[in-house]
Amino acid sequence: MSELISLNVTGMKCGGCENNAKIKLEAIQGVINVEARHKDNKIKIEFNLEKTSKESIIEVIIQAGYKVG
Repeated sequence: MSELISLNVTGMKCGGCENNAKIKLEAIQGVINVEARHKDNKIKIEFNLEKTSKESIIEVIIQAGYKVG
């Protein structure tokens, strides 16, 4: 079963930041799709609930140097 979440993420300042966030998130087992938009401070993630969790995804975003909330 998949879930789609939209998170407010600050600290992304350019397309390079978007790509960095996407690469980190796509490396998580269970992540199906990632859309990052620095202009909107949003990241949308579709993921398989049986393979990862929202908390794990948020942790990866924070470890990449961005703030969630």
